[in-house]
Amino acid sequence: MAAVEYPAPVIVPEPAAIIEPDPRFWYAVRTRSHFEAKVEARLKEQRLDAFLPRMAVRSRRTDRKKTLLKPIFPGYLFAHVEPLPDQFLAVVKTVGVVHLLSVLGRPHPVRPEEIRNLMILDGTDHPLETCAYLNVGDRVRILNGSLAGLVGLFVRRKGKAGQVVVSVDFLMRSVAVEIADWQLEKVA
Repeated sequence: MAAVEYPAPVIVPEPAAIIEPDPRFWYAVRTRSHFEAKVEARLKEQRLDAFLPRMAVRSRRTDRKKTLLKPIFPGYLFAHVEPLPDQFLAVVKTVGVVHLLSVLGRPHPVRPEEIRNLMILDGTDHPLETCAYLNVGDRVRILNGSLAGLVGLFVRRKGKAGQVVVSVDFLMRSVAVEIADWQLEKVA
């Protein structure tokens, strides 16, 4: 008797699940001073997604050395909520929250790639140093060193240094100096 060959079974794939886009956005939340971790915990208690980016910092205590996690941006954290009034109200009513950062009176979402970058930096053991957010054309003051107190115009960024131009309007002359960004402070 000849063996009967059966065709290989045909596997029909399940229809792909429809992936709904996430209706939530990340919003920057201003908190009371030193309330960032408390606000993060309270938002999570309300089942709201919150993110507090932290950096590892060596403590400056004289009796022992310890690594602490401190907020990268003191006074701020991020809430991941739907752009609905009741969601915004839940965030704002949380104890320790000052307000949501807004543009023209409406909470404004943070770009997802900026949040992704912060998530990569979160808790890293690489040394991080916050610095002034400077734009070309900003008036800046040099904070320390032999040029401390000098006020000029921020002209360009070059690696970790910025170029500051000091002008004497009456003479219609200027001079440029390169200085590390961390030594600059934006002047209002």
